[in-house]
Amino acid sequence: MIVLQVNQLYKSFVTDEILSGVKLEVQHRDRVALVGRNGAGKSTLLKIIAGQMSYDSGEIIIPKDVKIGYLEQHAGLESNLSIWDEMMTIFDSLKSQEKKLRSLEQRMADPAVYENAENYARVMAEYDQLQHDFKDAGGYQYEADTRSVLHGMQFFPEDYEKPILSLSGGQRTRLALAKLLLSKPDLLILDEPTNHLDIETLSWLESYLKGYEGAILIVSHDRYFLDQVVSIVYEVSRTHVTKYVGNYSAYLDGKAKNYERDLKMFERQQDEKAKLEAFIQKNIARASTTKMAQSRRKVLERTEWMDSPDGDERSANFGFTIERQSGNDVLSVDDLMIGYEEKSVSKNINLRIFREDRIALVGPNGVGKSTLLKTIVKDLPIQSGDIRYGASVQIGYYDQEQAKLTGNKSVLQELWDEWPLLNEKDIRTILGRFLFSGDDVTKPVSSLSGGEKARVALAKLMMQKANLLVLDEPTNHLDLDSKEVLENALIDYPGTLLFVSHDRYFINRIATKVVELSGTGSFEYLGDYDYYLEKKQELAELAEMKAAAQRTSLKTTDATMASKASTSQIDKDAKKRERQIRRTVEELEAKMMEYSEQISSIEAKLCEPDIFKDHEQVMKYQTELDSIKTKHDELELQWLELNDELENILSS
Repeated sequence: MIVLQVNQLYKSFVTDEILSGVKLEVQHRDRVALVGRNGAGKSTLLKIIAGQMSYDSGEIIIPKDVKIGYLEQHAGLESNLSIWDEMMTIFDSLKSQEKKLRSLEQRMADPAVYENAENYARVMAEYDQLQHDFKDAGGYQYEADTRSVLHGMQFFPEDYEKPILSLSGGQRTRLALAKLLLSKPDLLILDEPTNHLDIETLSWLESYLKGYEGAILIVSHDRYFLDQVVSIVYEVSRTHVTKYVGNYSAYLDGKAKNYERDLKMFERQQDEKAKLEAFIQKNIARASTTKMAQSRRKVLERTEWMDSPDGDERSANFGFTIERQSGNDVLSVDDLMIGYEEKSVSKNINLRIFREDRIALVGPNGVGKSTLLKTIVKDLPIQSGDIRYGASVQIGYYDQEQAKLTGNKSVLQELWDEWPLLNEKDIRTILGRFLFSGDDVTKPVSSLSGGEKARVALAKLMMQKANLLVLDEPTNHLDLDSKEVLENALIDYPGTLLFVSHDRYFINRIATKVVELSGTGSFEYLGDYDYYLEKKQELAELAEMKAAAQRTSLKTTDATMASKASTSQIDKDAKKRERQIRRTVEELEAKMMEYSEQISSIEAKLCEPDIFKDHEQVMKYQTELDSIKTKHDELELQWLELNDELENILSS
């Protein structure tokens, strides 16, 4: 069943064409991703589909019975109600049904209804139908579903009565997502739902969406999330949309193959075009060949020459270098307590960083990951414990809040003020590598988008040439292309990395160690994110096994103490049973020996020529042989069981 069809959609803003001839289809249970650079038109397309923005021409077909739910980027829930009461507003129709059921139950209990058989039958039929509809609509489980989704979004029973107005922006965004998930639309449209989610919540959301009953259309820059959830990818690029079947990794492979194919076709066409142009130029003035040249000119003008597959899309192009190498011991953290003023966030933090380490710092939101980085770069004081810096360590810090950027400065001045000895041309060249060219460099920093501010901060970081980079959520605000460029730059970086990120794809590509931070300490895992998950699961299983063994040990101890009085009797019984088994085993062995001799005798007879030729004799001896073998096998099974029991008695 098709839940959404987009045909030949066009959308422009003044003279800028955003979408051109877009075709898109979503079937029931499809998991579809929209990917592309920032500004390519992904959010615009979602808003058009959700009916929040008009379009110039084309067709959007949504069946009448299809319910759409849309969560736009940075959307937060605004309500005067508490968390629980706001969630319950989704189920007003179920509550009405529930009231009606209670009303019918009271009528059915009224003796007066029994007096009229026809009336009673009508009430019963109405009750049965309503109860069936109520069950199918989830009437008996909506409160349990609500608790499950709220828990997944990190809202717990003690939070249920909190007013929504008292929540932070990130909490309201998570709550808006929770409410949309509980409403269970047929088509779920999500624009960057992974913002403000920590890794634990992201993992829960992935599992939930995999089992979601409806279709999903999603924009996200979280590549690990897309790999886990989606099965179809539409790329929005240069106003057009291209479909790829598979997850994000499959899309990358498909895109690379398409690029190679298109590049060969483009180069072949360009050769053909060049030959036509050369022929026309050479022959247009000759009387003998002018008609041929004019004919070729018409071919040249009529042919729709394909655009370069590279197009006019530019990618940032930068790398990180170091001014000098640090010592082998870069940083040591011992029994550190961190926090703000008198409030501690985490304690007992221990960390060792060596040259060329790539360490990812992970943990739930609010556990102090950013606080630890700020403490290490000396933006916050140490509450207790010790941080020791190695020889020749130079720290470069990337702040996710971009607090170190000056709002009233231009992009050019932001860099030039810190490196005044460089000339303007060199500064412009550096900014050009981060996609700032022409008048872009004169824009005030305050007017830039999140992605543009991130590129300015990365430009400043590159110019520092520090040998220890401390990065707080460096992939936030970056589109997929910019993330790839940053990753490649960090992979080639010759220094040491310590970073916080919720981007698990990024962690997998960069990290050689993962340090998990909790409120009571830190724990190091030697590997990437996937190894961290695997090892964490293994440690959890070992802990469970240890706990189970302790419980068994306690039960055994209790049983031993309770049975001390009867130990002597048990020993006597065991000795008696041992004697019985030994006698029975001897009897079985003798009987088995007798059967073995009979089997050998019959098998020998079956080999005699006179008997072998007599079919009736063969059948007689074979039947006898099968019977004896069966008896022998039965005795052998008893013999094995008794020997096992005897061995257990002797070993106890």
